Amino acid sequence: MPASTTVTGMVLSAMPVGDYDKRLVILTKEHGKITAFAKGARRQNSALLACSGPFSFGEFTLYAGRSSYNIMSAEISNYFAELRSDIESLYYGFYFCEFADYITKENNDEKDVLKLLYQTLRAIAKKTIPLSLVKVIFEVKAMAINGEAPQVFQCVKCSKNPADNKKEIIKGEQDTLNHRSAVYTDYRFSIKSGGILCSECQFNDRSAIKIGTSTLYTLQYIISKEIEKLYTFTVSEEVLHELTRCTKIYLEHYIDHQFKSLEMIMSL
Repeated sequence: MPASTTVTGMVLSAMPVGDYDKRLVILTKEHGKITAFAKGARRQNSALLACSGPFSFGEFTLYAGRSSYNIMSAEISNYFAELRSDIESLYYGFYFCEFADYITKENNDEKDVLKLLYQTLRAIAKKTIPLSLVKVIFEVKAMAINGEAPQVFQCVKCSKNPADNKKEIIKGEQDTLNHRSAVYTDYRFSIKSGGILCSECQFNDRSAIKIGTSTLYTLQYIISKEIEKLYTFTVSEEVLHELTRCTKIYLEHYIDHQFKSLEMIMSL
C-alpha cells in the first residue's frame, strides 16, 4: 500500500486512545478489515469527530505508517443517523458490526461482507421488515459468504434434493413467504450434520429440528439470492420462529464466540 491511499468502507467500532484520539476498525472494499487511528477525533472542533463513529460509511484517506494507518480526512456518504434515534435499532446495528468484525480478516477480500452490512443497516433504517427477520437474514447470509452456510439444497447424507417437490413461493420483491397452514417437508434441520436430512437419513440425528416448507425455501432464498434482494420479503410468525431457532442453534454450534452486543439486544 502506498504512503497515502483512499479506501471505501464502514467504521465497525471506535475506541478512545489517550486524551483525544480514537482507534477505529474499518471494513474496507479494497483491503478488508483495517485498524486506523483518528488523531484528535475526540476534540469538539475536530474534522474527524463525525466520521469516527460506528456505522460511518464513505471514503477515508489514510496515511500508512510502519505499523498502523492514520486517517487524514474522510468524506462520509451515510452516517445511518436513523439508528441512533431508536435504542433497539442501535443495538442491532452494533451487533451486525460486531459480527462483521468477528468473521472478517485484514488484507482479505471482504467486499461481500461490506455490501451485506451496508444493505442490512439500510434495512434497519427503513423499518419495512422486523428486526428479528433482519437479524436472521444477516446471520445466514454472512455465514454463506464466509463459506459456513448450512446445506439446505439437498440431504447432507444421501444428496436427495427437495426441489423435486418444490412449489415456487418466492416470486420477487416485496413477496410474503407465508403459508397459513403448517406445511412440513420430509426434511429436518440437523445442527450436528450441518444441514437438512431427508426422511430416510433422519436416524443419523434424532435431535434434528422439524421445519416447514416455507422455512426451508426461505433458507434457500437467503443463501442463493443477491445481497441487494435479501431484504424484500416478510414471513409468517411461525416461519420466523423456526428460522430464529435453527439459526440460533447453528451459530452456537459453529461460531465459538459470545457477542457483547447480542447480550444488549437480549436485555431489551
